[in-house]
Amino acid sequence: MSLAARAAPKGAHILIVDDDRRIRALLARYLAAEGYLVSAAANAEEATGRLRDFAFDLIVLDVMMPGESGTQFAARLRQGPEPLRSAPILMLTALTETANRVEGLEAGVDDYLAKPFDPRELSLRIASILRRVRRPAPPDPLVRFGAFAYDPARGELSRDGAPVRLTTRERDVLQTLVHHAGAIVSRETLAARASEQKAAERTVDVEIARLRRKIETDPNAPRHLQTVRGQGYRLLVERSTVLH
Repeated sequence: MSLAARAAPKGAHILIVDDDRRIRALLARYLAAEGYLVSAAANAEEATGRLRDFAFDLIVLDVMMPGESGTQFAARLRQGPEPLRSAPILMLTALTETANRVEGLEAGVDDYLAKPFDPRELSLRIASILRRVRRPAPPDPLVRFGAFAYDPARGELSRDGAPVRLTTRERDVLQTLVHHAGAIVSRETLAARASEQKAAERTVDVEIARLRRKIETDPNAPRHLQTVRGQGYRLLVERSTVLH
């Protein structure tokens, strides 16, 4: 198995759509040896039936076919419902004119490979597309408190959609408080995030005061960033946004 296939999502299911039986058979054998699951169709009509029965990770599509062409088929998928609208498509064609390549890309294909081609290049193109379209893990939800929303993944704070500028130290403090959302965080814990711990401990209260000026209507009577006497600080957030 090649490095390209090992880099692709495990068990990716590929649909080959080509009216040339020999090419279908060759590609099916090669891609199966690369570790992919493979199905095949001789034309757009047959491919449509396959797509009703299975969820494919990628479609390898020939442009020149009897009946509905590959370009027309791709355009139809892109105008249809999900998940077919977003199905990754690698188009194969013997046409090399720029206008033909543009037509395929305008139809919504993800990549374009001209015949004849090296099967290793096909495998690399497939692996590259699958890496690009692989669904990322869901991002951390926004942590909300009052009119504010904090994005833990980006380290960005906003108020009613408008960005709020944070210094690096303020962001570090807020990130720690968000991670422990609703729980009491000691000054020692807030200080430990920095490499210069002793210096950080002396500035925790200053950083908390600066944050309050940015997120509290009345910093002297805080609603969100509260002091728990003798224990530390806590950030009160909406229950639905507490991180686990």
